[in-house]
Amino acid sequence: MSNGPKYLKETPSQTAGPYVHIGLAPGAAGFDIYREELGHDITGPNAAGERIRVEGLVIDGTGAPVKDVLLEAWQANAAGVYAHPESAGEVEQGFRGWGRVITDFATGEWGFDTVKPGATLGRNGQMQAPHINLWIVARGINVGLNTRLYFEDEDNSSDPVLNSIEWEHRRATLVAKRTGNTYRFDIRLQGDGETVFFDI
Repeated sequence: MSNGPKYLKETPSQTAGPYVHIGLAPGAAGFDIYREELGHDITGPNAAGERIRVEGLVIDGTGAPVKDVLLEAWQANAAGVYAHPESAGEVEQGFRGWGRVITDFATGEWGFDTVKPGATLGRNGQMQAPHINLWIVARGINVGLNTRLYFEDEDNSSDPVLNSIEWEHRRATLVAKRTGNTYRFDIRLQGDGETVFFDI
């Protein structure tokens, strides 16, 4: 008789689909159960600052768009203040700074309208360049992926999070390109130009 440890079998990992949209973005799945969908209005009508649009694709390792993705976005307002009780400062009435969008079932495109966030105070009192935090969930992604979107027309050179990325050429995967008032941010899950994801 052995007194060695007895290990249980590992249980299968769970992914987000196929009903993630019904539970988290019901309007996009054809269910009209909320007065307004989360994500269509991240900042509210009273938010100060420059109104912008952010859009892109989530691309798999073969270069194809992933069409069942849910993205959550968190951001500060134009003054760099989050809608959180521990933030130093106040936000405009109706400003949530949080939203949820899904990719288009036909094209894989995603997008949302917001205001451009301001620089925020990070750990150890270091200023962080304006950015939007993104969380990505889809079938085949067992654990949600965390990344950031920075803006090409901002000075990102002293941002402590960007500078923590050892390979400088990979920092560019977190920078959105601007055309007019729209920023393009494609998220690559694997392969050449893979987006940097953070373990938080």
